[in-house]
Amino acid sequence: MVRNVAGMLPELETEDFYLLSGVEQGMRFSEWVQREKLPKFTGLTPEEVAYRLERCLKRGLIEKKTIQYEGYTLQFEGYDALALRALVERDTIAEFGSPLGVGKESDVYEVRSYKPLALKYHREGYTNFREVHKERDYTSEKRHVSWMYTARKAAEREHEILEALYPDVAVPQPIDQNRHAIVMEKMDGVELSRTKLEDEQIVGVLELLLRELTRAYEEGYVHADMSEYNVFVSEAGITIFDWPQAVPTDHENAVEFLRRDVTNLVGYFRRKYPRDVPDLDVEQVATAIEDGSFDSLE
Repeated sequence: MVRNVAGMLPELETEDFYLLSGVEQGMRFSEWVQREKLPKFTGLTPEEVAYRLERCLKRGLIEKKTIQYEGYTLQFEGYDALALRALVERDTIAEFGSPLGVGKESDVYEVRSYKPLALKYHREGYTNFREVHKERDYTSEKRHVSWMYTARKAAEREHEILEALYPDVAVPQPIDQNRHAIVMEKMDGVELSRTKLEDEQIVGVLELLLRELTRAYEEGYVHADMSEYNVFVSEAGITIFDWPQAVPTDHENAVEFLRRDVTNLVGYFRRKYPRDVPDLDVEQVATAIEDGSFDSLE
């Protein structure tokens, strides 16, 4: 698990961020940045670079490795610090709160500005970016790709999709984005996987979800990773989140992904509520969504 750097931010100095930004810049060309190149990348003197390296190493923001040369690379904590500082300087975030969710591909925290918000750090590729690189469209055409690039592209992609879908589709309102971090509205409710719906709610919630997939398709996107783990249910309705892997409807596999999304949702409801979910033709439902004609399961 990546450590929360919010409490560390006040003790970091401007020159520390020059050092972190310089390492970030150097990592565009190599995973490990040669120490000799850091004065150029940071604008600091060699003596100042040495001092800042020591401070950032001590705090776990960067990592040192001696191979054929002395090299440095950002840890995710260092990348978090850069993104968080940028969001604070833009007045997007005023206070940092407790974790809302920690997973393999993202960490989410409560933050505050004019109202409670959620800060999502993308973690795609940190432990195994080669596998993510193969699977995600936004990195598949690049031969050289780092975890940093993969995470940033995922955040940019998700923010772009949320902006395209909100408010016509029930997704979190996007607020801001920097590097691998997205700020969005904090969602109300409980994750669908942890929700026990009343008998009279079951079919209605499934219909709501399928209608939202229809609206997303009309807006030009297929989620491509729908499950009970990326839906929040509240008294006000439902919210669908986690969109970085979404594909446009003109993607060569869009129809296949749409059918998989429908299969996943219907399959979940059938497993959890076998007596309440009608026997559905998934192909027929998916075709209705594709045609924009889906309205209900009757």
